[in-house]
Amino acid sequence: MKFQKFTEQFATLFDAAVRLATATDADALLVLIEASCNWEILKKRAGAEKLLIAADTREQLEGASEVGVSTVALNMPTSPVYEKLTQALIECVADDILPAGGKVVAVYSGFDPGRIDSISYLRLDEHLGRLTARDLRQLETRVPLETLRLVVDLAVDIGREGREGKPVGTMFVVGDTRKVLAESAPSGFDPLKGYSRKERQLSDARVREGIKEIAQLDGAFIVAADGTVERACQIVDTSAASVTLTKGLGARHWAGAAITKKTKAIAVVVSESNGTVRIFQNGEVVLRIEPMRRAMKWTDFEYESPALESAPKDASP
Repeated sequence: MKFQKFTEQFATLFDAAVRLATATDADALLVLIEASCNWEILKKRAGAEKLLIAADTREQLEGASEVGVSTVALNMPTSPVYEKLTQALIECVADDILPAGGKVVAVYSGFDPGRIDSISYLRLDEHLGRLTARDLRQLETRVPLETLRLVVDLAVDIGREGREGKPVGTMFVVGDTRKVLAESAPSGFDPLKGYSRKERQLSDARVREGIKEIAQLDGAFIVAADGTVERACQIVDTSAASVTLTKGLGARHWAGAAITKKTKAIAVVVSESNGTVRIFQNGEVVLRIEPMRRAMKWTDFEYESPALESAPKDASP
């Protein structure tokens, strides 16, 4: 099993993160790691700070919980760092490990895989909007978290990559399929018509790539709770009279808000103008994810040793 060495650089960054967490009264110190580590050393160096460990697999987290460290298995090996950090925070809020409006200092590999090189200070109320533990449990009850994760990851990819160099806007409506279809109508030809349920399952990477191509067409994707794409190119025709949204959001966002107000579905909307992904529930935006066009490390925390003051020159008598 691969092992993350506690190198001098890792130790220096981790100690700096502990000092930052203490200085800012952070709720936790989150380490996003790519291999198993000496958990006892991390726990000891964290001191009084609450320590959270996130990794892609349970194997990479083996032994961490035994030393009293909370863990999150992400199962997102190909996702960008930003998405992994966001998912780790979401799951920590869902499990009441973190408060929805908390503060977290994160340590992770932002640029060089396998090498801890970045620190960020994160305010969850800014990055996760008004999402609370209760909201997340409700999302997971109505739509399995795994299905929601597949849809959101796909939406983020579309928002970040576009298609053939052009921005793409689209919408996914997930769950409560029967009622959603009753509020929808085809915008024209449905490219998914005639395919079996297995061939429309979002857990298949080939299906997700196909959806990226179809996303350029008008209309929404209707996705069942099990991750099957039921229809494509659907016009959601629900009255938005009882919906209130921020100025500047277009018809696609109003449709997403309206359908989630009338049904128990969740809408995931990709903005064509800037690639921002918004998740709607009960007619409101509950989560917003900004597109990342390159690997990034959120808000940088840079530490510089204070320069030594030069000794005063002897004054002339």
